[in-house]
Order: sequence, then structure tokens, then C-alpha cells
Amino acid sequence: MALYRRFSRVYGSLHRHGRLAAAATLSDHSSACKAFPQHPSIPSFSNSLTPFDPTNSTYKHFICTRFYPENQTLVQLLHYSTLANPKKENDDKHSGKNNGLEVLSWIDLYLPKKIRPYAHLARLDKPIGTWLLAWPCMWSITMAAESGSLPDVKMMALFGCGALLLRGAGCTINDLLDRDIDTKVERTRLRPVASGALTPFQGLCFLGFQLLLGLGILLQLNNFSQILGASSLLLVFSYPLMKRFTFWPQAYLGLTFNWGALLGWAAIRGSLDPAVVLPLYASGVFWTLVYDTIYAHQDKDDDLKVGVKSTALRFGDSTKEWLTGFGLACIGSLALSGLNAEIGWPYYAFLAAASSHLAWQIRTVDLSCRADLYPISGLARLSIVAFYLDDSFLSGLV
Repeated sequence: MALYRRFSRVYGSLHRHGRLAAAATLSDHSSACKAFPQHPSIPSFSNSLTPFDPTNSTYKHFICTRFYPENQTLVQLLHYSTLANPKKENDDKHSGKNNGLEVLSWIDLYLPKKIRPYAHLARLDKPIGTWLLAWPCMWSITMAAESGSLPDVKMMALFGCGALLLRGAGCTINDLLDRDIDTKVERTRLRPVASGALTPFQGLCFLGFQLLLGLGILLQLNNFSQILGASSLLLVFSYPLMKRFTFWPQAYLGLTFNWGALLGWAAIRGSLDPAVVLPLYASGVFWTLVYDTIYAHQDKDDDLKVGVKSTALRFGDSTKEWLTGFGLACIGSLALSGLNAEIGWPYYAFLAAASSHLAWQIRTVDLSCRADLYPISGLARLSIVAFYLDDSFLSGLV
């Protein structure tokens, strides 16, 4: 029993720190590792396992053994990582891989097995898309608030829930239409529909469920906002097709993701003020062109193979010059929107700080390093948006 406890502690440490999605036996230290029948205590995510050569000095590895008293068996677990290519190791960290093995998310660890594919289909474990969809709504709701007053918290909560649902619906539509492409792209081949975890019919039913919940939120807005919100579905359904026909799908994504800049104002005011909301909407489109062009560089090799288009392929070595132009247009449009809304000086102070942050990100991003393409399309960019949101509120109090 003492031996069992010792083995359990070793394996428990390995499981906590490595969270292995696959395991291997090692019958001989000079042979390649072989997959063994899955034990219930070892989480399963992928059937593939990278071959291991213990004679290769570029690997560091250790082996631990666990005793299973219920069937009186000993199992050897192998954990390894590559040392010769730290850049690849860093890429794997940011792309959801751990030393060649798939890393489990909270969905796989805590949700019931039957609903896990649906949660993955809606990208619930990757909230950045929801934030990117929600922030333009929050900008608009904040700018539409009466001077000196807080933005409508209830409306912001409604739009936050709507962003979660609409983003999930958009991902579902994308995966249904792109299932033939996703199987050929390394980053997307394990998505639920592409991998066969869900059938297209199941995905379609889930899409209907998400849209029904979204309709419930839309019906709580005024009539003008209901019509405006429903009209965005044309963009949502057609966006996944754009990369087949144009090198500018990122611009189309900008039109789709920033519709909330129009809708948030309409939900508060009951109408649109073109002088304020159109520059705000344009700023969001340019902002999307910045972050999604950077993000698209991680897939450019696969895009060439499968024949789809992107601004990353269109701009090539001139990408940073284009990004600089989009960044300037984004900041200029925000300044114009604030000017037309008669917002006070704090808005422009925070906008200047945001401009510096954006310029630093564009200057320092390494478009050839996949690991470098995640932070700029994730939380680091949200700090920019936070400046915009805060300055809108602060200027209203001045």
C-alpha cells in the first residue's frame, strides 16, 4: 500500500503539472513508445501520439510508474519535452499544445461528456472572441449615456450575454461551412464538426438553439434596435464564405464584429446619430483589420495549401506598413467620434495613451513567430479598449 501511495503521488504530480492528454508505455528504453489501452484515471483527448526516441539527446524525459490495485497492473508513464527548439515549445504553449500532446481545457475537465463538443463548438473555453464582439457595444452604450451619468448597466449586461451567444452562433456557422477546410488545417482539425465529434445536423440544431436564446435578448430592446440587430445576421452567415472569394475577409469580419457600435447607441437613444456612430463603427473595423491580420499570419501556410485567402497573404512582407495605416485610421476615427459627441479632454488623453500602446504592439510583433501572434490578438489588446471605455465615462463626468 505504501508503494501504491508513492506511485500515486508521483503520477498525481505529473498529472497536475503536465495534464497529459495521452500516455505511453515503454517496454524498452531503446524502442519507440507505444500507445496502451486508456485507463479511466488518464483523461483522453486525442488518439495521436508523437513517436519518441530516447536515444535523441534533444529530448529530456522522465518515467514514472503507477500501480492499479483493481486489476493488479503496473503502468509506466512517459513525459517528455523538446529542448533543441525552444521557439517551437513556446509556439506549442500558446497554440494549446503541451510537448506534442493536446492540453485539456476546463470544458474537458468539468463539463459532462455529452455537452463537451457543443461547448467546444461555441468556443466557451476561448472567451477572447466574446470580448472582441462585446467591446464595441460597450463603447457605444457608454458614449450614448447622458453626460455625467453612468452607462446603463442592465443594457451592458444584455449586450454581454448577446455577445456570448452571437459569437457562439458565428463559430457554429463557421465550423459547419468550413468543415471540409478545417480537416486540412493543423489548428482546426480537432474542432467538433471537422473531427466527427458532432454531425452537421447536431451542429445545425445547436445553432438554432443559440439563435433562439439570442432572439430572446433582442426582443428586450426597442423596435428600431430589433430591426438593426436582426439585419446583422446577414453578415454573420456570410462571413465564413468570404475567404473563398476575397483577400479581405478580415475587413468583412470587422463589419460583422463591430455592428454593436451601431446597435448599442440605438438601444439607448432609439435612433442613430451618424456623426458619432459611423466613425465609431469605422474605428472598430480598422481595429479588427489590425488584430485579425496579425492573427491570420499563423495560418498563412495552411491557407496557401487549401486555397483560401486572407489579408496576411495579400500584404505579405508589407504587413506592418498596412497595420500602421489601419492603426492610424482607427485612432483618427475614434478622435472624430469623440469630437462629434462633444466629449471632454480626458477622452483624448486616454486615446493618446492607447495610440502609444497600439504603436508599440505593431512595432514589436514578430509575424514569423506563431507564439507572438496570440498576445496581440488577446488580452493585451483589451487594455487598449479599456482606455477607450474609461475615457468615455470619465469625460462625461467632467
